[in-house]
Amino acid sequence: MKVNVITLGCSKNVVDSEHVAGHLRRAGIQVYFDREQTDCDVTIVNTCGFIGDAKEESVNVLLQQAAIKQRGRKPRRLIAVGCLIERYRKELAAEIPEIDAFYGTHQWGELVQLLTQQSVSNFEGARLLSTRPHYAYLKIAEGCNRRCAYCAIPSIRGHYVSRTERELVSEAHELVAGGVKELLVIAQDTTFYGRDWGGQSRIAQLMQQLAEQSEAEWIRLHYTYPTDFPMNLLEVMSQHPNICRYIDMPLQHISTPILASMQRGMDSDATRRLVDTLRERIPGVALRTTFIVGYPGETDREFEELKQFVCQARFERMGVFAYSPEEGTPAESLGDPVPQQVKQQRIDELMELQERIALEQNEALVGQTMRVLIDEEEDDHWVGRTEFDSPEVDNEVVVRSATPLEVGQFYDVRIATAWEHDLEGVVE
Repeated sequence: MKVNVITLGCSKNVVDSEHVAGHLRRAGIQVYFDREQTDCDVTIVNTCGFIGDAKEESVNVLLQQAAIKQRGRKPRRLIAVGCLIERYRKELAAEIPEIDAFYGTHQWGELVQLLTQQSVSNFEGARLLSTRPHYAYLKIAEGCNRRCAYCAIPSIRGHYVSRTERELVSEAHELVAGGVKELLVIAQDTTFYGRDWGGQSRIAQLMQQLAEQSEAEWIRLHYTYPTDFPMNLLEVMSQHPNICRYIDMPLQHISTPILASMQRGMDSDATRRLVDTLRERIPGVALRTTFIVGYPGETDREFEELKQFVCQARFERMGVFAYSPEEGTPAESLGDPVPQQVKQQRIDELMELQERIALEQNEALVGQTMRVLIDEEEDDHWVGRTEFDSPEVDNEVVVRSATPLEVGQFYDVRIATAWEHDLEGVVE
């Protein structure tokens, strides 16, 4: 049997797909990721149901795969899994009858059992990486206990459930032993880690154990949450050089009324103080954030406040999304009063500001020597990243060298040229 696994959406979906693939391979099944050839017996589409664009992409991929199957070509079986299925199983079953089976976000074991005829006692116990072999995502928890007004994730993924520190350190060991140099720590909210056991967050303790015991050369922290941010985490980060000076923290907005309506749990002043504290406690830290524009109630006044904040905070990495109302969320009752054209204009304005900031920051790096992890080889150069850049979403470094470089290795690169999103340098 040959199985093709198509993964859509976030890195948490990537990990789920990798665990499914690991169990299938253990059972002797040939597994491919995003295979273009239509020679597989089964296609699994791991869908995303987070926002409108992501849902549309998932439906389009399912329709494409259904059309292939309908033409009498492989795959003989089409299976839809993941977040979109958790929300719209009945609707999809009626609209795309070519789909043979549906499995939600809590049915991974059932999916594996269907294809392998073997029961699964530990879903995280097997894994086949779909990323480049020198980095891997480490998912530390499932679900979310936050109640952001615009977000459907808690209703899709359920309550927050932390994995044990022992289990995570063990998995990190296995990944590093298999050649992984960089661990990307993820969850819907990594700073909530351990709070479901009662008491305070234990993300600082987990990061310390990973830094001291995993032997990973880089450990990168994603998806932190600003409210109740654990300050002891900053001390751990400053003490361990293999923890990247990088914090991914989606702030979503800066206007106090908008933050209150979003149910984010903190106001504008607290947000500004937190950003200042992060920069003071970890000198040289790269802050990645995202913002939502066009949220109900965002007038020109609130948007101008957001623009000013972006200019003042000077984030190293930033993304912007247009608000889309999601069924079953508290914000759904607010409607969608901001026209799509206005949303797009606001995205363009913010990103234009950010590009100017990013270019200035990158130009300041020219002449410096930076440690770069090589991700891939291209025609006449290599492409890598610094500790300030996460794969797929952040900047890259175009690297030139008189002698061949090895993908997955670190090199000292002297930066010679800067652009808005990328750097270019020469191996010293």
